[in-house]
Amino acid sequence: MAIKSGQVLRLSTLRLLQSALGYKQIELRRELTDAEVLTVIAAEAKKRREAIASYQSAHRDDQANQEQQELEILQAYLPAQLSEDEIRAELAKLQLPTDFGQAMKMATAVFKGRADGAVVARLVKEKLQ
Repeated sequence: MAIKSGQVLRLSTLRLLQSALGYKQIELRRELTDAEVLTVIAAEAKKRREAIASYQSAHRDDQANQEQQELEILQAYLPAQLSEDEIRAELAKLQLPTDFGQAMKMATAVFKGRADGAVVARLVKEKLQ
């Protein structure tokens, strides 16, 4: 569909995603589960976020814009992300251990695929202090 409509950026982004999924499938030597597919998409989205920050710090707004557009395409295939308030509310319900590593292990299991890991880490750190 992207080919016929001339959406070049969408097409190239989806091809890169398809390649990443193929590499993961080869690595695991089996078909990917839905959770693994979401993990790969989330990893590709994270790469775009990091690239955006890097390009912005280098004052390369044209490249940052392209990465932002790619990120938006990838986010369409991810579940809706929780807001900070929603994450805080979920964290309030949890009995987190005082050790940050253990707390993050527990929080990561709860928020996997539903929230950005960096945001979760920051909010867990806030709660533990």
